[in-house]
Amino acid sequence: QSLAFGATPVILLGKRNQIKVGIIGSTGRGNYGHGLDVAWKNISGTLVVAVADDNSRGRESALKRLNCKKGYEDYREMLKVEKPDFISICPRHVDQRVPMIEAACEFGVKGIYVEKPFARSMAECDQIVQACQSSGTKIAVAHRNRYHPALPIVKKMIVDGIIGKITALRGRGKEDHRGGGEDLWVLGTHVFDLMNALAGDPVSCSAEIRTEGKLVEASHIKTGNEGLGLIAGDEIHARWKMKNGWHATFDSIRNHGKREANFGMQIIGNEGVIDLRCDCEPFVHFRKGIPWLPTEKASDWIPISSHGVGQKETQPIRLLVHHHKAVLLDLIDSVEQGTTPKCGLEEGISTVRYVQSVFASHAQMGKVISFPLKYRENPLSLL
Repeated sequence: QSLAFGATPVILLGKRNQIKVGIIGSTGRGNYGHGLDVAWKNISGTLVVAVADDNSRGRESALKRLNCKKGYEDYREMLKVEKPDFISICPRHVDQRVPMIEAACEFGVKGIYVEKPFARSMAECDQIVQACQSSGTKIAVAHRNRYHPALPIVKKMIVDGIIGKITALRGRGKEDHRGGGEDLWVLGTHVFDLMNALAGDPVSCSAEIRTEGKLVEASHIKTGNEGLGLIAGDEIHARWKMKNGWHATFDSIRNHGKREANFGMQIIGNEGVIDLRCDCEPFVHFRKGIPWLPTEKASDWIPISSHGVGQKETQPIRLLVHHHKAVLLDLIDSVEQGTTPKCGLEEGISTVRYVQSVFASHAQMGKVISFPLKYRENPLSLL
C-alpha cells in the first residue's frame, strides 16, 4: 500500500524487508539516462527485481548489466506483477515522463527516481502533482549537483558575507551544438536547480530568444530532440528577479562554449566570486576580491570541499554525487520518515517554471512576466 500524506511512515529497511526496485528504460528513446539504473547497485538492502523496456535487445542488455532475471516489454505489466517499492524512470525523452509517473502512482510505487527535465510544461507538472498527491508517492529528480556536500559550505559562505553582498547569479549552458533552446532544457535545468537551491524561486522573468541573430518568430519554432516538445532559438538571454531580491541570468549561444569552461553558474558578490561547475570536480571554486577593480590584485581560485575553502576533499564524491547514491538514500529516507526529498516534486517543477518563463516572456515580446505562470501549456504555441 502506498504511503499516503499524513500516514505512518513505512519502514522498508527492517530485518524482514528488502526494498524491491523496478527499472523503466526505453532503448532508442532515451535509453537509461545517466546511470539511473545501475545506481541502485550501490544501495544496500535493495534488489532490482525487474526491468521494463519495449526494445528486446536493450532489455536483455539491461538485465545482464543489473544481474536481473525478469524483463518486461510493458512497464505497466511490470508494475502490476512485481509491485516494486521504488523505481527509476530512466529514459531521457521527456514525452514519456507523465504516463510512466502516473502508472507508478497507480500501482502503488512508494518512491520514484526520475531523469530530468522533469516535464515539458506546467500542465504536465500539474498532472504529476495530482498523481503523486493521490497516491502519496515521493519523487526525486536527477539534479544530482543539489546533493553535493560542498553546497552547504557555499550557502554558509554567502550567509557569512565572505563574498560581500550578492549582485548576480550568472548561469550558462554548455553552449555546444545544442546552444539555445535545447541547451535551455537539457543543461539549463541543472543550473536552475542550483539557483533554486541558493535563492529560491523567481518572481519575474524577462527574456529573448534569437535564431541567426533574429528574434524568433512562429516560423522558427520546431519540435525538439528527446521529446522536448516545442523549442526554438540558437541564442537565449534570460533574467529573473528572485524572491530574496537577487537577480539571476542564463545565457546560451550555440557553439560559443568550451567543454572545460561552460555549464555552470557564478555567484557574484561585491567582494568576491564563487564558481560552480556542474558535474566537475572540484565542483566549487572561490576567488576573493572586488570583481570590477582590475587594478586590485585578486586572489587565486581556491577549491571548496565539503570541509571548507582550500580543504582537501575526503568524501567519495564520485559515488555520492555522480553515481547518485546520495539522492537514492535521501529518497528512501523520505519515504521511511514521511519527509520531502531534497530535490523532490516542488524542486523539479521549479526548473520547468524557469524554462517556461523564458518562452512566456519571449512570446510577449520580452515583456517582464510574473509568477505564477497563467498559461500552463508551452508558451511558444502562442506565437
